[in-house]
Amino acid sequence: MSLVELIAQADERGLAASGLACLDRCVPLLGGDDLVLRPLWASLADGSDWSAGLEKARGSLGAGEETGAGAGPGGRADEAEVLARRMLDAAPGSPEDAGVRLWADACSVASLQIHRLLDPAEDGAPSVDSRREGGTEGMSPLVAAELRRQVTVLELLAGHGAAGLRRALDVSTEGRRVLRAVVSRRARGLG
Repeated sequence: MSLVELIAQADERGLAASGLACLDRCVPLLGGDDLVLRPLWASLADGSDWSAGLEKARGSLGAGEETGAGAGPGGRADEAEVLARRMLDAAPGSPEDAGVRLWADACSVASLQIHRLLDPAEDGAPSVDSRREGGTEGMSPLVAAELRRQVTVLELLAGHGAAGLRRALDVSTEGRRVLRAVVSRRARGLG
């Protein structure tokens, strides 16, 4: 099943987790630490206050600001940071908001585009849309890994509900470490 189809079929929790996972993997671009979004993950698991966790995360990550904190100078890295910041700024006030599907879909696109921008290998597709619809020919390694992570998170939530959140967080944590290494390498001028 394609990523677009998985998003279309996901319930509210799956959509919120999908969007959150995309944002979580891109936190290194915003200069955030690994725990900054944990209250939002906890909210999805136990029903605690999502909006309070979101406001705290926005405060910690300087939502609404274009700081250049994570990626350093340089066109593609700056564009990637802007996309990550938009994900945070657009996050719904509640995982039950009517706009959660739109946010999850936008996060999916933004996260794939971020990985495409930061991948030193060229991606053969004209846009990430074909990747989300199942086209894999000529896919760059970083984009391929991000696509797999997005699909895995949605499948975990569809198959296991709330019990899949821990594994979805683990998938996201792995992706964040990969992106943090890419950002670090670019900052050192080796990418």
